[in-house]
Amino acid sequence: MVLQQPRSLPIPPLESGDRLTRTEFERRYQATPEKFKAELIEGVVYVASPVRVFHGTPHFNLITWLGVYSTATPGVSGSDNATTRLDMDNEPQPDALLRIEMGGTSTISEDGYIEGAPELIAEIAASSAAIDLGAKQNAYRRNSVQEYLVWQTFENRLSWFRLQAEEFVLIEPDADGIIRSIVFPGLWLAVPALLEGRMMEVLNVLQAGIADPAHQAFVQTLTSPNLA
Repeated sequence: MVLQQPRSLPIPPLESGDRLTRTEFERRYQATPEKFKAELIEGVVYVASPVRVFHGTPHFNLITWLGVYSTATPGVSGSDNATTRLDMDNEPQPDALLRIEMGGTSTISEDGYIEGAPELIAEIAASSAAIDLGAKQNAYRRNSVQEYLVWQTFENRLSWFRLQAEEFVLIEPDADGIIRSIVFPGLWLAVPALLEGRMMEVLNVLQAGIADPAHQAFVQTLTSPNLA
């Protein structure tokens, strides 16, 4: 008599609204096509819609701004849509992030994922605005992301939140329309210029921030930890 081996059940696809553990979420994710994107936010699965130009172009400009800063700041790295294991109920793929590589609040796991909260996260909110300013914002706050940027592309509005006393506080631009990061000295953003697509002005203001003595001192602490 030959005993038949039980057939393994097929792995269910990820669908928006699924409530899963992070382990099960990752198991199902590994069985999906490469271009598929889903996030686990507060234990709930959100499957991303196809990316339209309303998301793609602002995303490109935001990455340009952050990329120039990270290039000029040894010890700081950025990522685009990198899976981030915040906690057991949250595994988002932020549109953009900056993190301090050594001594920061996140690490890189052996299998190549970010674990913990990056210091700065930015999201492009088109169709995802309710999530980005709702459950996802709360997850980032609870995990102590220090600065959180949300660019609502339909309204063409950028909101910069800073963690203060365990709450996200909205930071307004100064009289010149500039917001300056506290966590990343020299990361200056000309908000009206960004919203109007004037990227040369955005980069010129950023270059002024990079030339500021506060940025130079920050780089010294990153490259010479004993000075921190």
